[in-house]
Amino acid sequence: MESGSVTTPFGRRPMSLGMLASQQLAEEIEPGISRNKWKLFRAICEARPALGVSDRALTVLDALLTFYPADEISEERGLIVFPSNAQLSIRARGMTAATLRRHLAVLVDAGLVIRKDSANGKRFARRDRAGEVAEAFGFSLAPLLARATEIEALAAQAVADRELLRITRERLTICRRDVAKLIAAALNEGAAGDWAKITCMFREIVARLPRAAGIEHLAAALDEMALLREEIVNQLETQTKTQQMHSNESQIERHIQSSNPESTYELEPAFETKQGAKSADYVDQRSGSMDSGLDSRAGNRERETADRSAGEGGSLKSFPLGMVLQACPQISDYGPGGQIGSWRDLMSAAVVVRSMLGVSPSAYQD
Repeated sequence: MESGSVTTPFGRRPMSLGMLASQQLAEEIEPGISRNKWKLFRAICEARPALGVSDRALTVLDALLTFYPADEISEERGLIVFPSNAQLSIRARGMTAATLRRHLAVLVDAGLVIRKDSANGKRFARRDRAGEVAEAFGFSLAPLLARATEIEALAAQAVADRELLRITRERLTICRRDVAKLIAAALNEGAAGDWAKITCMFREIVARLPRAAGIEHLAAALDEMALLREEIVNQLETQTKTQQMHSNESQIERHIQSSNPESTYELEPAFETKQGAKSADYVDQRSGSMDSGLDSRAGNRERETADRSAGEGGSLKSFPLGMVLQACPQISDYGPGGQIGSWRDLMSAAVVVRSMLGVSPSAYQD
């Protein structure tokens, strides 16, 4: 475009300040700049909401670009295309003339193309004797080249916004699922908490989302939903830790009850002064005959322990033999002849069981 020139539209179409600004911008094309027309058109499609054009207007722009002879748009090759309405309608997927004119006006108002009308409003080109285009009247693509950097930046921002919207919607979906599943699990397991109130909060967050939610609505809902999920997880984790502590305490209590060191004396009341001494001697003889491989030092420890128990027998409780056999009925199978009739038979059976279990005499006495 010639520097300082102003082109007004043909006929009754009015001139606007926006058209004047577009023409002034088209004059500021940097020397040597060029763009691939299809890559630039793709960027315009990405930035369509920011540019304020419809998809039908982009269809007309696509048809205009097909009339440009090269793939690279540059000032050296010329920037004006001059198709007739009939040919433009064919390449615009059969768009009617009235619709075509309306969307051409949208492209002009958006500052993507400039009208360069002839005196009679026709679109044509004058060529010199060498066949080169000397002057053309039609639609100038100079604004596309002048705004190429701006359009590419708008396209990149649109792609980033769309990706952010997708990620936010995806995170909100996952967070919403987590909250719903956790509430259901808490209700099914009977966990303590005001789950009715939490359910109402969850439904309020979901209800506030519009049908076509933007990034602002989604981000706000995601923040609230994430806080609600964190609160639910904290409540459930606290209850889980409490249950584990109670379980561990009950296990420790059962272990202490089963390992009472005084239970040996309670279940073996035969360690009285005289009877305990005789039983200890018999245990020593019995264990010596069945475990001949044990050394004499273990036998001495047994006798010493039995003597100590006999010396302290006055302070131990005494239980009837029948009570012991009732508490441990299977011990009778290991007595002499498969029965136990006296304390001596019981001590003999205890030695047999101790040998079967692989308990050493010293460990048995301890």
